Amino acid sequence: MKTQALMMAPPAPRAEGRAETVDRAAKGNLVQSLSRALSIMTILGQSDSPMSLTAVAEAAHLSPSTAHRLLTTLQEERYVRFDQGKRGWAIGVQAYMTGTGFLKTRSLLDVARPRMRRLMEETSEVVNLAVEENGEAIYLHRVGGPRVAQAALPVTDRTLLHCSAVGKALLAGMPDTRVQSIVTQRGMRQFTRTTVSSIPALHRELILTRDRGYAVDQEERVSGLHCVAAAIYDEQARVIGALSLSSTNRRLDDARVVAFGEMVKRTAAAVTAEIGGRFPT
Repeated sequence: MKTQALMMAPPAPRAEGRAETVDRAAKGNLVQSLSRALSIMTILGQSDSPMSLTAVAEAAHLSPSTAHRLLTTLQEERYVRFDQGKRGWAIGVQAYMTGTGFLKTRSLLDVARPRMRRLMEETSEVVNLAVEENGEAIYLHRVGGPRVAQAALPVTDRTLLHCSAVGKALLAGMPDTRVQSIVTQRGMRQFTRTTVSSIPALHRELILTRDRGYAVDQEERVSGLHCVAAAIYDEQARVIGALSLSSTNRRLDDARVVAFGEMVKRTAAAVTAEIGGRFPT
């Protein structure tokens, strides 16, 4: 009977199940620790000065003991450092080295291209990507919509900044001294009757562009052509490019200028985020 009882006893997988549960819990703790450590690195990376242990713990919603354990672990790998002079924690050199690896491989055009095509498909208009070079806007890429009158678009790979939506979006992201330097160097040629051709008027346009987040060109470079544009920024909040949407004034009326302006702004913001950029404060 004893033999039969032993043969009928439940096998041991129950203990194995407990081991699996413990293993999953351990893995969960590791993932949680990693998430908390990355959160601490993000907090320190966004801080302008070293932070105390208490400040780090509060910002990360952790106990001081947990925050200290994670900080010392990150310190061993040089992702954070303790500033003895200021008695606070700061981002470390290894985090910088990791970030530069991303900067080497990113490409503004590669990131922007699929988002430009999506915007073109949503609006059926032309979408452009431009950067500033020597006081001019240089077009890197253009995606044409099926409905657009291509003849209305100027056949050029560059334009002055004061008379175009991409140009004003780029200027709006620059310091006033840089804007003044470009205007002095390039002048403010009047292409149409609506071209902004005075410095006070341009400054008003740039203030408005910063406030609403996108620039508008209402037949200022080419008669019959309206454009809206928004800036793209890098990790130091410097303007590095601009996206624009172009159409004829019959299709891009006042109501659509606002709607398309918001769409271009969202697309430019998505590109900024994907390349690791941030907006100026």
